[in-house]
Amino acid sequence: MVGESGDDRTARGQGESGHRLVPHTADVRIEAWGASRERCLAEAVLGMVGCFADVSAARPTAVERVRFTEAGDDELLAALLDEVVYRLEVHGQVPVDVETDEADGGLEVRLAVAALADVEIVGAVPKGVSWHQLRIGPDAYGWSCAVTVDV
Repeated sequence: MVGESGDDRTARGQGESGHRLVPHTADVRIEAWGASRERCLAEAVLGMVGCFADVSAARPTAVERVRFTEAGDDELLAALLDEVVYRLEVHGQVPVDVETDEADGGLEVRLAVAALADVEIVGAVPKGVSWHQLRIGPDAYGWSCAVTVDV
């Protein structure tokens, strides 16, 4: 699992991945980056989890596999983060690690999950993903994305 990087994105180099939380009124703004689209999406999940839970001591109890066939990258980002919210609300599961692979234009995801009761809650649990100012795409170092999460 790749942890949260420092707040200085100017130090980002080729092939690095990470995420950070950005102050945002009444919500949480997540910025994530990676060498590939898939790594960037995985970092977005880790950033979302990091906004409300400390999973550093949690051990996964299951691995859940999900396949996304959304055509656009924006849709993939929103659908992946919505899946995290769904698993929180319906199954009480928190991803403690994530692996993503390209799959015919879509995305194959493996979420190593722990029970919500087994992680330390450090912030408001996300309720949804906002499409306002959602972005994902290639940049000079690989891929980056930004998304606002409703809490």
